[in-house]
Amino acid sequence: MNTFQPLPDLPPPVASTGLVGWMRSNLFSSPLNILMSLTVFYVIYSTVFPFLDWAIVSANFVGDDKSACTDGGACWAFVGNRLPIFIYGTYPAAEYWRLDISFLLLILSFGPQFFEAFPYKKALGIFSLTGFPVIGFVLISGGSFGLEYVPTDRWGGLALTLTIAYVGIVAALPIGVALALGRRSEMPVIRAFCIAFIELWRGVPLISVLFMSSVMLPLFLPEGMNFDKLLRALIGITMFQSAYMAEVVRGGLQAIPRGQYEAAKAMGMGYWKSMGLIILPQALKLVIPGIVNTFIALFKDTTLVLIIGLFDILAIVESAITDPVWGAVATEGHLFVAFCFWLFCFSMSRYSQKLERKLHTGHKR
Repeated sequence: MNTFQPLPDLPPPVASTGLVGWMRSNLFSSPLNILMSLTVFYVIYSTVFPFLDWAIVSANFVGDDKSACTDGGACWAFVGNRLPIFIYGTYPAAEYWRLDISFLLLILSFGPQFFEAFPYKKALGIFSLTGFPVIGFVLISGGSFGLEYVPTDRWGGLALTLTIAYVGIVAALPIGVALALGRRSEMPVIRAFCIAFIELWRGVPLISVLFMSSVMLPLFLPEGMNFDKLLRALIGITMFQSAYMAEVVRGGLQAIPRGQYEAAKAMGMGYWKSMGLIILPQALKLVIPGIVNTFIALFKDTTLVLIIGLFDILAIVESAITDPVWGAVATEGHLFVAFCFWLFCFSMSRYSQKLERKLHTGHKR
């Protein structure tokens, strides 16, 4: 009786494995893909490499004036020389340590949220929403505990941008949730008020809101009464973003099946208990991308406070690039601002994606 032994499998062709195989299947699989790939390679070669040469290879990183930037590369010495102004604005230099402590507390509060195995994440998260705002305000503003008072018109730069964005984000979410619940309320007065509030604030541009809060609001106040300019801006931005947040949250509430409401009632839960334990956790989880998108829009909208005389990081850079000591450094200044905004917005986006993966329960297809 003859027995046949199967021959060992032959290895796949070299052209179909490894880097060569990947390129054949993804970049050069058809004449159209070949043309598109070559076009992209040409664009990268003609734009990215010259940019890297200008930004890194031929760049100038140290210097005190435009004489240090003569090689045709980027003048990053301008950014390095003016970095304290960009970060702290016109805040007194002797008090920079107060802002440094606030920045450190902000990092220690939010940084661990990006790491899954970091202990005490929940406690740090609660601190970031409760204790940090109080400590940060006392440190930055001063006037107590022996700290020198620094008026808000001395705040500026990246510190002011982060302050406005933080207050807006922390305040807009709970107000937006309350407005979304009110808009779906069965009480006509509450529902009408919430609808009017949302439609009013969503129907006007943020520039108009800031202008009204800074210029028109004092006209309606009693004589001798005045609100701080920064406080007026914070209230205007918070109310504006709360209206958009309310619609995002309302979309999540409407996505919850009716059976969830009925199940909560069948278990004997009242309105607030069912919302807090059953409905809102599911609704907020579903609209995480929309919530973070609103936060990112708020962070970028902080640049509009320039029109009411507050100098955020963009306004500070705009004023610095006109200094004749440095010459033409507008590109470097705007790239620095763009990088700062991208860094914070990208971080929020990545954290939202992490939350989506962590809270995923089968809705994703």
